[in-house]
Amino acid sequence: MRLLSKYGLTLGLFVVVLMMFSSCGSRKNMVYFQQDSTKISSLYEQHVPHIQPSDILTIVVTAADPKVTVPFNPGSSMGPGTMTQQMDLALRPTYTVDDDGNVVLPMLGKVHIGGLTRIQAIEKIRNELSQYIKDPGVNINFNNFRVSVLGEVARPGSFVMPTERVTVLDALGMAGDLTIRGVRENVMLIREVDGQKTMHRLDLTQQNTLNSPYYYLAQNDVIYVEPNKSQINNSKLGANTNVIISIASLLITVISVLTR
Repeated sequence: MRLLSKYGLTLGLFVVVLMMFSSCGSRKNMVYFQQDSTKISSLYEQHVPHIQPSDILTIVVTAADPKVTVPFNPGSSMGPGTMTQQMDLALRPTYTVDDDGNVVLPMLGKVHIGGLTRIQAIEKIRNELSQYIKDPGVNINFNNFRVSVLGEVARPGSFVMPTERVTVLDALGMAGDLTIRGVRENVMLIREVDGQKTMHRLDLTQQNTLNSPYYYLAQNDVIYVEPNKSQINNSKLGANTNVIISIASLLITVISVLTR
């Protein structure tokens, strides 16, 4: 029995040491945007999201005289002093971009804004309104700027962003950041462009990623963080844990009987 205990203790220590080494990671694989000679030149203006079919937009028309905007803002006829902020947000008119890139606005009818940035769409609608309102103002916001983060992150899921200026880091931050088991050198970004899905790889350990055209996200982007080899191996071990325990128990029982 002493021999059995000795071998059992040795085996246990070996397993613990093996697990410690398998879970270790180097700084090179863990630290984001490690310093190098890369010159950061990425500008948000070069990668502004464009309005796409099925986007849901809030479009509000303003003017010096609020009364003249009533026909262009259906549902918002209440005076600004008679409603709460929540009521104001709920009553703001929303419009869905159709498959041809159009929205149908009161008085103006169909206005084609598909493929435009938010700022470009504002200018186009302002020009259309100028025939009815002197110096009109237009405010456009995305209501469905959603990104999904999956894989080795703390809180995977889909997130609606309050603004269209969203980076990969913003999305990962919403998901609680990568776990220690996530592969930072090979983060996948899935994007749909003109009905076609494309896949792109980002290395978050390299500063050059800040210059990537995919550092800034578009609506409906999906980010996937794959598990490292240690996590994959652990999952394989976990799936066979019951079998391993059963076999080990049987062997210990047989050895105990034979050594009596």
